Amino acid sequence: MKIAVDAMGGDNAPKEIVEGVFQALDQFEDIHILLYGIEEKVKPFLKKHDRLTFIPTTEKIESEDEPVRAIRRKKDASMVRMAEAVKNKEADACVSAGNTGALMAAGLFIVGRIDGIDRPALAPTLPTIDGQGFVMLDLGANSDAKPEHLVQFGIMGSIYAAKVRGIENPRVGLLNIGTEEMKGNDLTKAAFALLKDAPINFIGNVESRDLLLGVADVVVTDGFTGNMVLKTIEGTASSIFSLLKEAFMSSTKSKISAYLVKDNLRSLKNKMDYTEYGGAGLFGLKAPVIKAHGSSNANAVMNAIRQARTMVEYDVSGTIHTTIAGGKQ
Repeated sequence: MKIAVDAMGGDNAPKEIVEGVFQALDQFEDIHILLYGIEEKVKPFLKKHDRLTFIPTTEKIESEDEPVRAIRRKKDASMVRMAEAVKNKEADACVSAGNTGALMAAGLFIVGRIDGIDRPALAPTLPTIDGQGFVMLDLGANSDAKPEHLVQFGIMGSIYAAKVRGIENPRVGLLNIGTEEMKGNDLTKAAFALLKDAPINFIGNVESRDLLLGVADVVVTDGFTGNMVLKTIEGTASSIFSLLKEAFMSSTKSKISAYLVKDNLRSLKNKMDYTEYGGAGLFGLKAPVIKAHGSSNANAVMNAIRQARTMVEYDVSGTIHTTIAGGKQ
């Protein structure tokens, strides 16, 4: 299969992007990478590979660019060319660590959404303390949502959890301020009623305090709430590790303790790093579009490519289309 990659997106581009591409090529012998980027920037990190095709571009979408305007005006930007490769069926999926809004616009206006999906959703896999993780959507593609959108999110997330994450009969929960059916605002109350009749294993409302305990395999919410939950999890994890570092460096005794448990701390940090699961899939599009974290290193890029590969392998977009159209998962 062919996967298109934006070499210019992200804080560490193009070096970490290119290194992640080569890691993916080494690990997966059934992929061919189409790498898009500005030649003089990318060339220092390139080496010949039978399953790598570099396509030079002249423009880059910056983090401060207005998303829709950038997609329409920067026709030779690496992100735009990457998305067009998917649209033209030159590639089966695409990956970028660049401007999130621009990638969503490229996915929507170039790759195109699946018939019957009103709004695509941004859906990363977030960590849990048991290491299993859970899929959460929407985490920022749409600030507002209607009850029927949350139902579509639940169906898409359930398909992804089953096909890509290998979870049998995934548990789908609705993020709310309490577990009782009548809790919440007008959106969650109406969504609850619809989710009960959806072709998914709906387990009811779940609270944010239980998310990292693995209360559900898929959690649905509106993009405004979901993005705040994501930023809270990121900020809390970062703060905890900063406090631990400060405590362990406070004295000679604590430094010795830190040395003794450094492997355990590293393992804990990796367990709570959601980039280990891949990027955030933009669900609801005609082909897989993966948003890698803006600060992705080579390993995170490799995991995002792995995620795109798996979504193509198990035809996640096709299954979503069939299910939304009235078929069975």
